[in-house]
Amino acid sequence: MQLNLLKAKIHRATVTHSELNYEGSIAIDELLLQATGIREFEQVHIWDVTNGARFTTYALRADAGSGIISLNGGAARHVQVGDLVIIAAFAGMSEAEASVFKPKLVYVDAENRISHTNDSIPKQAA
Repeated sequence: MQLNLLKAKIHRATVTHSELNYEGSIAIDELLLQATGIREFEQVHIWDVTNGARFTTYALRADAGSGIISLNGGAARHVQVGDLVIIAAFAGMSEAEASVFKPKLVYVDAENRISHTNDSIPKQAA
Protein backbone atom coordinates (compact mmCIF):
# COMPACT_ATOMS: atom_id res chain seq x y z
CA MET A 1 0.00 0.00 0.00
CA GLN A 2 1.21 3.51 -0.84
CA LEU A 3 0.58 6.26 1.71
CA ASN A 4 0.65 10.00 0.99
CA LEU A 5 2.32 11.78 3.92
CA LEU A 6 3.30 15.36 4.65
CA LYS A 7 6.88 15.68 3.36
CA ALA A 8 7.52 19.29 4.30
CA LYS A 9 5.84 22.57 5.14
CA ILE A 10 6.62 26.24 5.50
CA HIS A 11 4.36 27.48 8.27
CA ARG A 12 2.70 30.92 8.19
CA ALA A 13 4.85 32.57 5.54
CA THR A 14 3.89 36.10 4.53
CA VAL A 15 2.94 36.69 0.89
CA THR A 16 5.32 39.37 -0.44
CA HIS A 17 4.17 39.53 -4.06
CA SER A 18 1.10 38.67 -6.13
CA GLU A 19 1.90 38.77 -9.86
CA LEU A 20 -1.11 37.93 -12.06
CA ASN A 21 0.76 38.36 -15.35
CA TYR A 22 3.89 36.41 -14.41
CA GLU A 23 4.50 32.87 -15.69
CA GLY A 24 4.69 30.37 -12.88
CA SER A 25 2.94 29.64 -9.67
CA ILE A 26 4.69 30.27 -6.33
CA ALA A 27 8.21 31.64 -6.08
CA ILE A 28 9.79 30.73 -2.74
CA ASP A 29 13.05 31.99 -1.21
CA GLU A 30 15.69 29.39 -2.11
CA LEU A 31 16.77 29.10 1.55
CA LEU A 32 13.27 27.92 2.45
CA LEU A 33 13.27 25.41 -0.40
CA GLN A 34 16.62 24.04 0.79
CA ALA A 35 15.46 23.83 4.41
CA THR A 36 12.33 21.87 3.48
CA GLY A 37 13.70 19.80 0.63
CA ILE A 38 10.97 21.10 -1.66
CA ARG A 39 12.31 21.01 -5.21
CA GLU A 40 11.75 23.56 -7.94
CA PHE A 41 8.70 22.52 -10.01
CA GLU A 42 7.46 20.21 -7.23
CA GLN A 43 3.72 20.25 -6.57
CA VAL A 44 2.79 22.19 -3.43
CA HIS A 45 -0.44 22.92 -1.63
CA ILE A 46 -1.09 26.49 -0.52
CA TRP A 47 -3.42 27.15 2.38
CA ASP A 48 -4.16 30.84 2.98
CA VAL A 49 -4.61 31.30 6.72
CA THR A 50 -5.92 34.83 6.21
CA ASN A 51 -8.80 34.13 3.81
CA GLY A 52 -9.23 30.33 3.87
CA ALA A 53 -8.34 29.75 0.19
CA ARG A 54 -6.77 26.35 -0.56
CA PHE A 55 -5.18 25.43 -3.88
CA THR A 56 -2.45 23.39 -5.52
CA THR A 57 0.38 24.75 -7.67
CA TYR A 58 4.13 24.22 -8.15
CA ALA A 59 7.23 25.76 -6.60
CA LEU A 60 9.70 28.08 -8.29
CA ARG A 61 13.00 29.28 -6.82
CA ALA A 62 13.38 32.92 -5.73
CA ASP A 63 16.70 34.50 -4.71
CA ALA A 64 18.24 33.04 -1.55
CA GLY A 65 17.73 35.31 1.44
CA SER A 66 15.17 37.49 -0.36
CA GLY A 67 12.22 36.41 1.79
CA ILE A 68 10.11 36.24 -1.37
CA ILE A 69 6.83 34.35 -1.32
CA SER A 70 5.23 35.32 -4.63
CA LEU A 71 1.97 33.87 -5.94
CA ASN A 72 1.96 34.12 -9.71
CA GLY A 73 -0.41 33.60 -12.61
CA GLY A 74 -3.87 32.32 -11.70
CA ALA A 75 -2.69 31.60 -8.14
CA ALA A 76 -2.37 35.37 -7.63
CA ARG A 77 -6.17 35.63 -7.65
CA HIS A 78 -6.36 33.61 -4.41
CA VAL A 79 -4.17 35.81 -2.18
CA GLN A 80 -3.29 39.35 -1.20
CA VAL A 81 0.15 40.68 -0.32
CA GLY A 82 0.45 40.36 3.46
CA ASP A 83 -1.65 37.18 3.73
CA LEU A 84 -0.24 34.35 5.84
CA VAL A 85 0.07 31.04 4.02
CA ILE A 86 1.11 27.48 4.75
CA ILE A 87 3.03 25.82 1.92
CA ALA A 88 2.98 22.02 2.06
CA ALA A 89 4.44 19.20 -0.02
CA PHE A 90 3.48 15.54 0.20
CA ALA A 91 5.31 12.33 -0.71
CA GLY A 92 4.13 8.84 -1.52
CA MET A 93 5.80 6.05 0.43
CA SER A 94 5.35 2.51 1.57
CA GLU A 95 4.09 1.66 5.05
CA ALA A 96 7.65 0.67 6.02
CA GLU A 97 9.04 4.02 4.82
CA ALA A 98 6.21 5.90 6.54
CA SER A 99 6.92 4.18 9.88
CA VAL A 100 10.33 5.91 10.12
CA PHE A 101 9.73 9.06 8.07
CA LYS A 102 9.93 12.52 9.68
CA PRO A 103 8.69 15.62 7.81
CA LYS A 104 10.71 18.83 7.52
CA LEU A 105 8.68 21.58 9.20
CA VAL A 106 10.00 25.11 8.78
CA TYR A 107 8.61 28.03 10.77
CA VAL A 108 9.29 31.59 9.65
CA ASP A 109 9.12 35.09 11.08
CA ALA A 110 7.34 38.10 9.57
CA GLU A 111 10.17 38.55 7.01
CA ASN A 112 10.03 34.88 5.96
CA ARG A 113 13.31 34.08 7.66
CA ILE A 114 13.60 30.73 9.39
CA SER A 115 12.83 31.06 13.09
CA HIS A 116 13.00 27.33 13.87
CA THR A 117 12.48 23.87 12.43
CA ASN A 118 10.94 20.66 13.68
CA ASP A 119 10.06 17.15 12.53
CA SER A 120 6.82 16.73 14.44
CA ILE A 121 3.73 18.71 15.37
CA PRO A 122 2.72 18.83 19.05
CA LYS A 123 -0.31 16.74 19.93
CA GLN A 124 -3.45 18.86 19.94
CA ALA A 125 -5.00 19.22 23.38
CA ALA A 126 -8.75 18.93 23.91
